[in-house]
Amino acid sequence: MSEIKYNVYDVLKERGFIEQCTDPDKVRELLGKERVTFYIGFDATADSLTAGHFLTVMAMMHMQKAGHRPIALMGGGTTMVGDPSFKTDARPMMTKEMIDSNVERFKEQLSRYIDFSGDNAILANNADWLLDINYVQFLREIGIHFSVNRMLTAECYKNRMEKGLTFFEFNYMLMQSYDFYKLHQLYDCKMELGGNDQWSNIIGGVELVRRKDQAEAYGLTFKLLTTSDGVKMGKTLKGAVFLDPKRTSPYEFFQYWRNIEDVKVEECLGLLTFLPMDEVRRLGAYKDEKINEAKEVLAYEITKIVHGKEEADRALEAARSVFAGGGKSANMPSSEVSRASLEEGLELMGVLVDTKLCTNRSDARRMIEQGGVSVNDKKISDIKTVITTADLDDDGEIIIKKGKKNYHRLSCV
Repeated sequence: MSEIKYNVYDVLKERGFIEQCTDPDKVRELLGKERVTFYIGFDATADSLTAGHFLTVMAMMHMQKAGHRPIALMGGGTTMVGDPSFKTDARPMMTKEMIDSNVERFKEQLSRYIDFSGDNAILANNADWLLDINYVQFLREIGIHFSVNRMLTAECYKNRMEKGLTFFEFNYMLMQSYDFYKLHQLYDCKMELGGNDQWSNIIGGVELVRRKDQAEAYGLTFKLLTTSDGVKMGKTLKGAVFLDPKRTSPYEFFQYWRNIEDVKVEECLGLLTFLPMDEVRRLGAYKDEKINEAKEVLAYEITKIVHGKEEADRALEAARSVFAGGGKSANMPSSEVSRASLEEGLELMGVLVDTKLCTNRSDARRMIEQGGVSVNDKKISDIKTVITTADLDDDGEIIIKKGKKNYHRLSCV
């Protein structure tokens, strides 16, 4: 059993993680005196963790570094229902095969950040106890502890009430609460952690453990990453920012954090890096042009944690080379095209979509018409533009730029 190295509650509070806690004084006391087994759940709704998950992964890393034991709970069971929390529409149904595949990818990714060796952490899957459950027995043992009147007042259901909350989704809170109860029985789990949108579900689990086992149980939620307008961060025109390099390249990942709003820099440095807080506050105090230096540090540090130092170095070098006046970099996003296809001619709108500089042809058309696209630093205004061998530079390459900061290199082979 590892010993407690410091009180992680103070670290999480100082760095800006903690939003709500069932009993702050008791939780702080507990985390300071004994090794606590806690859990965070991950519903497998995609084949990769996202930037939204990354904050909770960071919290899990902080907890483990201080000496506590994480349980990463895969939602093989709960994903089949879908969490209605703060959703205006029901989640699309997923097959068990899709969910199982996503669970395996989550396990693989989490192993990059959490040490699962020995007794240091636990990987669990709620499919193990939810999929074969006896529903009548579940209602008799668990359902009797939940008041429908109280559940309907929960914040997590409010957005669904207008369009109609199905009984199918209504079960989700009971299922998540049951997870905490099962993990308490199996591993003496005492705490559930999660994003602040999970508060109602977490409270349900805390109260169920206390009622069923007459035992200590606590809940703690984290700040949700949002823009200054309150929109969840981790989204781009192309969709979510993923931790999987095949879904979001390290360069694109770096660029996302390099381009966040000035007012969010200090917050993200505290939450998403391991930099000392004195350094976080120093960088966060930068103003005007100097704030770009802090953004570069932020992007580099996050990319280093997610993709490793080598990829972070490459992304930094590529960004600096490209920003230094439209220069080229060996590490900028690139793809190969055949000489034969260039001799025939490639439609620029199609290339913009294929290289993911634009989400679709409508987006590509709009960007060209607005003067936001250039080929080898030459602005393009004609939507019918075709790229040919005549556009190749001395290195046999074509640099396509969208906006001020998005580049792609085509190499002729």
